[in-house]
Formats: sequence, C-alpha cells, structure tokens
Amino acid sequence: MKDTNKLIIITGPTGIGKTTLSIELAKILDTEIISADSMQIYKYMDIGTGKVTEEESQGIKHHLLDIVYPNEDYTVDDYKKDASSIVESINLNKNIPIIVGGTGLYIESLIYKLNFNIAKPNQHLRDYYNNLSLKHGPGYLHNILSKVDPISADRIHPNQEVRIIRALEVFDQTSKPFSSYNDYNREYHDNLSFKYIVLNRDREELYERINKRIDIMLSNGLVDEVKDLLDKGYSKDLTSMQGIGYKEIVSYIENELNYDEAVDLLKRNSRRYAKRQLTWFRREPSKIILDIERNDNLDAIINKCLKMIKGD
Repeated sequence: MKDTNKLIIITGPTGIGKTTLSIELAKILDTEIISADSMQIYKYMDIGTGKVTEEESQGIKHHLLDIVYPNEDYTVDDYKKDASSIVESINLNKNIPIIVGGTGLYIESLIYKLNFNIAKPNQHLRDYYNNLSLKHGPGYLHNILSKVDPISADRIHPNQEVRIIRALEVFDQTSKPFSSYNDYNREYHDNLSFKYIVLNRDREELYERINKRIDIMLSNGLVDEVKDLLDKGYSKDLTSMQGIGYKEIVSYIENELNYDEAVDLLKRNSRRYAKRQLTWFRREPSKIILDIERNDNLDAIINKCLKMIKGD
C-alpha cells in the first residue's frame, strides 16, 4: 500500500504575506518550501514576481523557482509531475513540505484527481485566437467561450486571455467543454493528507499592502528588469510577459502609457487579481481561513498558523 503523502498549503492573494510566514514556518518545522506560483517559474523575472531573495530565504530550500526561460512552455501538468515528485522526496525524509503560492490551479493539481493533459498545445489555434483578440479585443474571445463553455466563461475573467484561449483550444480539439474534464466528480488524490490554509486580511489593508508592495518593486528596479527582458529578445506577446507587473511596464516603455498611468494600472490590476484569487480559494471545501488582524505581529500569525496545522 502506498504511503500517505503529506503537505501543508499556505495560500492567499498577492501581497498578503505568504513568503515571510512560510519561511518562518519552514524554520520551525524543519522543512522545505515548494513554490506554487506560475510566474516565479521564470528565470530573469524576479522583482515583478516578488520572488524570494537568497537573503530572505534564510537558508530554507525553495523548489520550482527559475526552472524555465520566459519563452518556454510549462504546463500545469508539468507542475503537477514536478511538484508531486518533490513532495514524495521530502516525505521520504519524514518532513512535510510547505506549498506556498497564489496559483490556485497549481495547488489543485496536487490535491485533486484532475486531467490536465487533455489536449496538446496547438499553435495554429492559438495564433488564430490571438489574431481575433487583436482585431476585436479580449472580450470577443470571452463571448465565444461563453457560448461553448459557459461554466469556464463564468470562472475566467475576460482579461485572462491565455486561459480563455486554452479553454477554446481544448473545445476545438475535443468537442467537449474544458470545464467538463475537471469540474465533475472532483475527488482528492488517494493517500493524501493536507492542510489548506488561506490567509485573509481586511480588504482595505490588503489593498494598502499591494500598493506599497508595487512601490517597493518599482524602487527596486522593476522598469529596468522589464527593459532587460526586452533587450534579451523576449517578446511582449509571450505568456510570461503578459503577467501583471510586466505588461503594464511594457506599455510604459513603448510610450503607450506615461509612468503614472502605468503604475496606476499595475496597482489596479493587482488589486483585481487579489480579489479573483480570494474568490478561487474560498471555493475549496477543505480550506481553513486564517484571518490576520491589522495589529497582529508575525509571532501572532505564526502561532495561529501552527495551531491550524496541528489541528488545535
């Protein structure tokens, strides 16, 4: 009989404080961290993704950071295989890894029996839909999706063009809606034990933190990081370069927006993304909400989290 895989999940919206908390927990629990962030997989993309620095990590090993170049594909199925293997390896050493990040689909791939390998990427279809979007706008693709797969359309924001195109790509190749593969009879993986902790703060405080976080990214050189990526030959049309924090700065660099407009847009998009993340995480039936009060210091947050992990 296969041994039970064990893991701890620390998730929540962008800017809420996952990194600092997870490092302190990893030190206490003598374990390692596996990233669940679909932007931190990319090399050269450090500031805009909020990637942990060597100094910040305090010697805690982090997995699945800097594993592909910005122009390389990395699917959810790739993540599932890589992260599952690391979980098993850490478990063999009698430790429980901490999964940390805000990409809900990455986390779901580890706990649910989902089929992410339902249709291979089809560049012809992707080019077709990208051209439609350029001609008619991203809302046009969302309208198409709402007709063939209303469940996915309801869950995917009209601005999430990459996810919309993937859902259309699957439908075109299989004649079945993307939602039909992973949303019926959802079951957890066998022999799995986990704690799914969602960090939550007062909405106004969270937005303040997000705005401040972006100001720090800018002062740390976000604009130069984006310029460097473009100078390296990475196209603004790449999936990686469409991430929040990169597409807005590209618009500034290309004089489509002035600096203040780009920063305002970046902050607005980040706040909206945080709202969508919270909606996603709250639908998880096994979640435990960790409400962080404005006057909570780090020790208080750690103690709350440890009680949840231990089931107190």
